Amino acid sequence: MINKYALTTFVSELSNSVPMERILLDEPMSEHTTFAVGGPADVLILPESVKEMSLAIRAARRLELPVTVLGGGSNVLVRDGGIRGVVIQLNTMTKVLACHDRKILASAGYMLKDVCQFAQENSLTGIEFACGIPGTLGGAVFMNAGAYDGEMSHVVSRVRTVNSEGGVHTYDAPNLGFSYRQSRFQKSQEFVVEVELTLRSGDPKEIQARMDDLMNRRRSKQPLEMHSAGSTFKRPPGYFAGTLIDQTGLKGLSCGDAQVSMKHAGFVVNTGHASARDVLNVIHEVQKRVEKAHGVHLEPEVRIIGED
Repeated sequence: MINKYALTTFVSELSNSVPMERILLDEPMSEHTTFAVGGPADVLILPESVKEMSLAIRAARRLELPVTVLGGGSNVLVRDGGIRGVVIQLNTMTKVLACHDRKILASAGYMLKDVCQFAQENSLTGIEFACGIPGTLGGAVFMNAGAYDGEMSHVVSRVRTVNSEGGVHTYDAPNLGFSYRQSRFQKSQEFVVEVELTLRSGDPKEIQARMDDLMNRRRSKQPLEMHSAGSTFKRPPGYFAGTLIDQTGLKGLSCGDAQVSMKHAGFVVNTGHASARDVLNVIHEVQKRVEKAHGVHLEPEVRIIGED
């Protein structure tokens, strides 16, 4: 049970530093996630700077309120009961975007597609693989997001974080703990606020052509026109999740308005007004049937958070 007095005190204190239009009470997370499902956050904070984020975390910790940090809300499923305590969403943190030599420094709230376009404009190549991945730069680092034989571990050289006490730290690449869809930040209770990318010089026309090609491939194969959290399942060793689901005959499997996409079986989509429970029912049914048919357990790639 959340202490209501602590929540009220938190909002009162933080409003001295953060405008109230970026402190949202009982805010439905369906409006802040790409799945368009999820119950309310007790308090949703939209910081614009590392200082604001650090102040929010320190105030929450002092008042013993739980803190959840999100990027663009693209790789997450919020349960129907919502999220207790304080939610901090970083897609408004877009203060820094700079290029020097072959390095880009960017705030964690920038959308990946915008960082990729900035790289192209500065004749830098190596991050084209990410141009169609939904979500923020910080979220991509957290998940070590990847596509088309590229992943964030290939290009990230330094990361600045805020920890669960509000302290700021910097990590170089060897200390980021990257592996398949993993980083140190999934266990360390530190939150990515700024990222340095090290890229290579390239021809801007060739870079743009590569990005256009990858986006066309995505549009032709993935249900980008529907609400989803991106790829629902991690790739199991030796297999492709979408192929296994398709081979099991599960395209179109639905519960309420949640459905295994008819376009790409690796995606569970919201066709209208799905609840988180609908989505979870589809995920669990897919896991059960694929394991029965192929002996392979599918692990969700999407983060499942909040209360039922």
